[in-house]
Amino acid sequence: MKLVGIAGSVADKSYNRLLLKFIANHFSDTVDVEILDIQDVPMFNQSDDQTDSESVQYLSNKIKQADGVIIATPEHNHTITASLKSVIEWLSYKIHPLSGKPVMIVGASYYDQGSSRAQLNLRQILESPGVDAIVMPGNEFLLGEVKDAFDDQHNLKDARTVGFLKETLDKFVKFVKVINTMNGPAADDGWKSEDLESHGKVETTIEGVDMHAADWVEKASAKTHAASGDDYVELDRGVLTVNQLNYFLNSMPMELTYADANNQFIYYNHNADAKDMLASRTPAQAGNPMADCHPKRAIPHVQQVIHMLRTGKTDLFKLPVPGNGPDKYVMHYYQAMHDAKGEYKGINELVLDIMPIVKYYLSHTGQVLAKNPNAKTDAVSGASAKAATPKPDSVSGASADVAPEAPDEVSGASADPEPVTPAQPEVDSVSGASGNDN
Repeated sequence: MKLVGIAGSVADKSYNRLLLKFIANHFSDTVDVEILDIQDVPMFNQSDDQTDSESVQYLSNKIKQADGVIIATPEHNHTITASLKSVIEWLSYKIHPLSGKPVMIVGASYYDQGSSRAQLNLRQILESPGVDAIVMPGNEFLLGEVKDAFDDQHNLKDARTVGFLKETLDKFVKFVKVINTMNGPAADDGWKSEDLESHGKVETTIEGVDMHAADWVEKASAKTHAASGDDYVELDRGVLTVNQLNYFLNSMPMELTYADANNQFIYYNHNADAKDMLASRTPAQAGNPMADCHPKRAIPHVQQVIHMLRTGKTDLFKLPVPGNGPDKYVMHYYQAMHDAKGEYKGINELVLDIMPIVKYYLSHTGQVLAKNPNAKTDAVSGASAKAATPKPDSVSGASADVAPEAPDEVSGASADPEPVTPAQPEVDSVSGASGNDN
């Protein structure tokens, strides 16, 4: 399950941020928690609309993509901080990412009441019209006397506190599933809208060039007067010539593919001939819509994977290609790409044989692979002992006969998602006010 955590403090040293980090690390086997900072969010001012600013849009997109939200609030004069209130103002002014979103409130305070009044204040704000979050009732986690609560490794000292936090988090996981089931459609078939024929248009679409042309790269370059050869290109953190970029990308010990937000296959690093590649590609395929890169029987599975990446259900989808024998284990990684505002910009597909890495690790650590008797898959091939070896698609290497696996906790997707239709994939003192922000 993918959650985001927000600490209601902009202080450099925040015990509430420390509490969220403990939750993210200690309970990583239960949830995937990404901690979001609010330091860069401007103070709310309706006369100076910052709704489209990078910081506000980043928070909004992350919240929308998450299954649920954990907010850790300090207590200042019986209320939440001005910075957290300002953030919620932005997130309920013209945009409403918290609407219908399951939220769990926790809090830490220097005093023994553990931000109880701030939590009550925050609950009222989150449930107000315009915010419309769905806050988990009861189950308040109030961490008092927080200065003495953590050890030198930033772990909570008291085992009973950790146990209660686990019980609360487990209940929140169930709460999230119930709320999202109620909010969701009867059947999530949004993946069917993925247009693999690339009929749409994005800001990088090169119009007037036939996507199916074998010389698409050359025609697209001429159309756009693209830089080439020793022309310099300014990158995020570097300046390289086009030739240097090609040297760099073609020397990568893996195969890379770029499919844009319009589902058009626009690049691969040409570091080997098609016959020698793990996932065969040819120069003439560059520019093709994704529908041309897969057999028809694989199209629904491809649509499902792309839709999961586009909608934030996962940022990384992993797919092994079995049947290569004990000396080769080919993995396909489909990584969602985003711009600075968090908007989806396409897929980076990475293909590599991980067996040389495994063998190197084993030889340098003196360890050996041992079969797990309880494993459900063949430890060598990764395929089910009962399943026939699927035939990989010549372009992606992905099986046309196997539905995508459910992403695991590393990918950021739910490790225990709700079931969906069979054709779809299964897809973390008195007032309590402090002189120092906590």
